[in-house]
Amino acid sequence: MQAKHLDGKTASSQIKTELARVVEELKCKGINPGLAMVMVGANPASALYVNMKVKACQELGICSRVVKLPESASRQELIETVAGLNRDEAIDGVLIQLPLPAHLQDEAILESISPEKDVDCFHPYNQGRLLTGREGLKPCTPLGCVALLKRNGIVLEGKKSVIVGRSNIVGKPLALMLMQENATVTVCHSKTRNLKEEIKQAELLVMAIGQPEAVGGDDLKRGCIVVDVGQHRLADGRVVGDVDYKSALSRASWITPVPGGTGPMTVAVLMYNTLWAAARRRGLPLAYGLDSSKPRP
Repeated sequence: MQAKHLDGKTASSQIKTELARVVEELKCKGINPGLAMVMVGANPASALYVNMKVKACQELGICSRVVKLPESASRQELIETVAGLNRDEAIDGVLIQLPLPAHLQDEAILESISPEKDVDCFHPYNQGRLLTGREGLKPCTPLGCVALLKRNGIVLEGKKSVIVGRSNIVGKPLALMLMQENATVTVCHSKTRNLKEEIKQAELLVMAIGQPEAVGGDDLKRGCIVVDVGQHRLADGRVVGDVDYKSALSRASWITPVPGGTGPMTVAVLMYNTLWAAARRRGLPLAYGLDSSKPRP
């Protein structure tokens, strides 16, 4: 039996359709959500990602603004640009497109974004609220992973979950989110002993280490659910994940395709975070849940 697809394209399309209705509801209340993206330099991959986000905003009716700075921009210039967006009442979400040039790779730059507009959830304030289980903005890729699983009816409670990768962007926050869903979570990394043995125990495996096809089908527990966050373009032009997709198909019960799995969900969640921030900045709840189209109480 082949694994079923955890289809991020379909789920993200459904979410965006639902969010478009939320945008209309907010506009009826006089709220016009706005997202600002700051891009430094002319990295082609960054430009592609920013264009995807702009397109998603257009589809939903969210106002988008792209602020472009030269690669030579100074630290102070970037921080002042962010400060201006923090003050701008027309902007509800602010993000800095990564990676930044080497001379700007400073945590203080990301921390200059106002926590209430921090739609990427890189600010320690928002990360701290996630750690303590409080309501707030959550990182886009991990939240998208959880939403994709739940939208496919996958029960996370009690699930033995192994995350390979401990980055602040994916691995660590996803571990917290899965624990909040009452999963049993193990986080593995480059210093983990007997990594293959840990992976073999996983009922849910999340790969986020940035190594193409590092795990094959033989490494998986039969029936494992596989969420592959990696995305790599090989010399032959193929785009692959951290998992050898073909060999995993016959072992897994569910698997995210690459591309078309977690990537589209990340963009959809960014749109959700922007609307959440727009509502909460005005003291309003956002009566919409990502894991299903049913409103939250």
